[in-house]
Amino acid sequence: MKKTFKFRINASKTTIQKVEEVINLCRILYNLCLEQRKNAWQFHKKSISANSQKTQLPELKRAFPEFKNVPSQTLQDVVERIDGAFQGFFRRIKAGEKSGYPRFKGSARYDSFTLKQSGWQLNGNHLSIKKIGIFKIKLHRPILGDIKTVIIRRSSSGKWFVCFSCDNVPLNPLPKTGKAIGVDVGCEAFLTDSDGRQIENPRFLKQSEKTLQERQQSLSRKKRGSNRRAKARLLLAKSHEKIRNQRRDFHFKTANELLKANDIVCIEKLKSWKTWRSLNKSMRDAAWINFISVLKGKAVEAVREIREVPAKNTSQICSGCGEIVPKNLSVRIHHCPSCHLNIDRDINAAINILKLGASFRDSVSICPEKPRPSGRGSSRIIIDSERNNAIVDYLSKDGELSFKEELNLGGKHGFRAKQTLTNQSG
Repeated sequence: MKKTFKFRINASKTTIQKVEEVINLCRILYNLCLEQRKNAWQFHKKSISANSQKTQLPELKRAFPEFKNVPSQTLQDVVERIDGAFQGFFRRIKAGEKSGYPRFKGSARYDSFTLKQSGWQLNGNHLSIKKIGIFKIKLHRPILGDIKTVIIRRSSSGKWFVCFSCDNVPLNPLPKTGKAIGVDVGCEAFLTDSDGRQIENPRFLKQSEKTLQERQQSLSRKKRGSNRRAKARLLLAKSHEKIRNQRRDFHFKTANELLKANDIVCIEKLKSWKTWRSLNKSMRDAAWINFISVLKGKAVEAVREIREVPAKNTSQICSGCGEIVPKNLSVRIHHCPSCHLNIDRDINAAINILKLGASFRDSVSICPEKPRPSGRGSSRIIIDSERNNAIVDYLSKDGELSFKEELNLGGKHGFRAKQTLTNQSG
């Protein structure tokens, strides 16, 4: 398993000054590579590869000796960054998305550099980097696996961090619970599960909105380039950093709680960020996509399974009878005229998500230790009323058994999931 370990670091003023010089030189090289590629296409209709730009680095060092103070692998990584930016640009054009041509980087838009196998040495809680200096690491947890890359990063608030990207990190499996759960995310409640439990939306941005407004207004009144403006910008950056840290901490704790209690977590597949103008700020404050990313990463480490199901009509379909009951966002209670089911719309959606995950027909499964059936197979479901569970047999295209799974049907709304599964098995 791959994992990144992030730590706060401190260093002397001389070392920090050298790091800032290295970052600035990397930024200049990035802009040079971008300008070279842009001019080559604009005037000669030719494209330049990353390898051809890497071969020009020795000549750059001879022409500008200050680049000799930057490790060679760091300069190569800068070229790889600009190449990755262009690859993303062409990928977005091919997908029909907003292209977003690579931008030139200002002094505040380039804040890190990368080291690979050489140029650094780790001794306990001290990191020594060639041509730069020694950093003291706040080593609050052990570094596991094999270190592949080291990234030195400066945050917008002026703090310094080191990120160790490691491979072959051992898994940390959690005890099996035999339970599966469906999860629906929203703005009213951050998370609602198929057992009827709701986690409140903390709304960290809304709590700090007044402070952000005051500090943003203070920054706008300061003269550009002045020391007072720099101090005001730092205060604003610290406010945003606090909100980001609060939100990330909440996401990690919520994900851990879900994974400890359930073997399988079924979620909606969010393909892209689509929002409504009236809910734009609330949706970005909740940051569902970031939460799902954290949940997936923790699931791999804990050997849990995340199933992504299509989000279409999960709030409109009745979890009791399967009828579609149209409703807009202002309607928070699901009322079915066919089976007369009255239930919170988020709980109704969570139950539907669990059913889709149990059927496995349209879901995408993430599991590091279990092989999944390939191709367009089918599933066979057997209900055990005495044990209150369901046995799901996943069949291949040839009709052979490829995977068997046991699902727990308990919980506040387990009887509805059982009824649907029985209809599918018949």
